[in-house]
Amino acid sequence: MLVHSRGARWAVWAVFLVLFLPLFALPLLVVLAASLATNWSSALPSGFTTGHYDAATRGEALEALTTSLVTALAASLLALAIGTWAALAAAALRKRYRRVMDALFVLPVAVPSVVVGLAILVAFSKPPFLLNGTREIVILAHTVLVTAFAHQSVSAAIVRLDPVYEQAAASLGARPSYVLWRVRLPLLLPSLTAAAGLCFALSMGELSATMMLYPPDWTPLPVLIYAATDRGALFAGSALAVVLMAATLLVLLAVNRLRNRASYR
Repeated sequence: MLVHSRGARWAVWAVFLVLFLPLFALPLLVVLAASLATNWSSALPSGFTTGHYDAATRGEALEALTTSLVTALAASLLALAIGTWAALAAAALRKRYRRVMDALFVLPVAVPSVVVGLAILVAFSKPPFLLNGTREIVILAHTVLVTAFAHQSVSAAIVRLDPVYEQAAASLGARPSYVLWRVRLPLLLPSLTAAAGLCFALSMGELSATMMLYPPDWTPLPVLIYAATDRGALFAGSALAVVLMAATLLVLLAVNRLRNRASYR
C-alpha cells in the first residue's frame, strides 16, 4: 500500500519472492517431496510413493501425534491462564515492578530450552515434587517455555485497551469481578485466542527440553522425527514432519476462525 507505481510494486514482489522462496517455501517443499519419494538422485527425488504416510498415520506415529496434540493443548491452556493472570496483575503494578514481572516471564525463553529442561529435571526429580518419568513433567516443561509468549501477547493487548468501557461499567455499580469477566476478558478475547494459537504451535515443535524429559510411554512426534532422521530414515522422517505441520496448521486455522468470530462480536 505504500508503493504507488506499478514498476515499484513489481520490484517489491520480485524481492519478496527472491527472499521468500529460498528461505521459507523451498525447504518446506523439499520436505514434502522427500516424504513422497523412494529415492533421491542428484537434485530431484525419484520414485513416487505414499507408503511413508501409511506408516506416519498409524501405530507408534499416530500415538506420538496424539501425545503432541494433548501436550500442546494442555500446555497452551495452562500458559494462557497463567500468562493472562500475570498480565492482568502486572497492569495494576507500578512500572518498575511490572518490568520485574516481565523479566521473570521472559527468562525461560532468554536461555536455551535445553537449560530449561535440565532445570526442570533437577527440580522435579526428588520428593515432594517427584515428576521425573511422568507425562506431567513434559507438559510442565512446555508450559514454562511458552508462557512467556502468552504473557507478552496479553500484556500488549491490555495496553491497547480503551479504559472507557471498564470505567463506564464501574460507574454503573459493577463489581470488579463483573468488570473483569464481562467487560475486560471479552475485549481481550481476540488477543487470547491469538496467544493460544502461538503457544500451541511452539509447543508442537518443541524438541530440546522434551528430549531430556519424556518417558517411553509419552513420546511426542518431534522426538520420533528426530529418531527417524538420526537412524537415516530421511523419507519416513519427512512424512512425519509433514503430518506434524498439517496437524498444527489445522489447529491454527480453527483458532484463527474463533479469533475472527471474537473480533466481529
